[in-house]
Amino acid sequence: MSDIEIGRSKRGRRGFSFDDIAVVPTRRTRDTEVVNLGWQIDAYKFEVPFIGAPTDSVASPATVIAMGKMGSLGVLNLEGVWTRYEDPEPLLAEIAQLPGEQATSRMREIYAEPIKGELIKARLAEIREAGVTVAASLSPAELLNHYETVLDAGVELMVIRGSTVSAEHVSTEGASPLNLKRFIYELDVPVIVGGVATYTAALHLMRTGAAGVLVGFGGGASSSSRSVLGIHAPMATAISDVAAARRDYLDESGGRYVQVIADGSLGTSGDIVKAFAMGSDAVMLGTALARATDAPGRGWHWGPEAHNQKLPRGNRVKVEQVGPLEVVLNGPAPVADGTANLTGALRKALATTGYQDVKEFQRIDVVLSNS
Repeated sequence: MSDIEIGRSKRGRRGFSFDDIAVVPTRRTRDTEVVNLGWQIDAYKFEVPFIGAPTDSVASPATVIAMGKMGSLGVLNLEGVWTRYEDPEPLLAEIAQLPGEQATSRMREIYAEPIKGELIKARLAEIREAGVTVAASLSPAELLNHYETVLDAGVELMVIRGSTVSAEHVSTEGASPLNLKRFIYELDVPVIVGGVATYTAALHLMRTGAAGVLVGFGGGASSSSRSVLGIHAPMATAISDVAAARRDYLDESGGRYVQVIADGSLGTSGDIVKAFAMGSDAVMLGTALARATDAPGRGWHWGPEAHNQKLPRGNRVKVEQVGPLEVVLNGPAPVADGTANLTGALRKALATTGYQDVKEFQRIDVVLSNS
């Protein structure tokens, strides 16, 4: 699409959110029983292409294990309360009860407690003993401080997640900047890294050797990056751009396929369906899973931006609880608003449009419905 004039000195490209597009049915339909939602990254296979966001409102060792047993991937936040406190449950309960005007300051105090290596090992051991894939998340800022402990603890999938992540971070401080290409090359486990929102940034991350790239900026519903920093990524456009980078890198690398994972603005099953239609291989879910009655957030959702010590760029957001995690993921849905039975909705969307699997569904036509 050509640029649009913004006054006399600036031009901008039109970006589209999920609300701006709609999926177009084809002439064929199929039974839901013959739809395959299986997803694989590196050597790890999953029954559904859902990843739990590594936030304390979504991921505890118990929910990570539960997601794994239900065929999806849970990721534990190694900078959260589970690696700072032996028993974080009272603190999670306190966060859920905080008055709005006290939430940011008190959460800053809670998350000021140092991360403890022995707790990292204990939490990951608990997940490993349950027999599910051990996946954990660190931000680029904390990666060099804790990755050796994480590897020693037996992590199988590493997620490097930040508001925005580049192939090499430039710093004026004494420590050497993190070179992701060199770092990923030296690891023995597949790495998912992000977020990114542009073709160029995604291509650079793919060249680092990442197995998957997260598409998004700032944590979705719980983020205030748009109002604090003026930065926002219309997700339909962002996913399409990164999917183009995946295609071009596939040719450039001689056949290396990097997974594109949508991360943000996925509040309902309809948004999830549109993310796959725009080119995602999997989706990382935050708000959608925070609605579970057994989610650790107890009806609230927040990300690490909400308690940043210098510049908070997120909020603790109230979410409507709809049922246990099993109901949110697999139903039966007690509501008809796209907040429950997310797996069933995705399966039904593929069946209704005639596609056998997600890879085929990425080729579906979409229309602009709100332009």
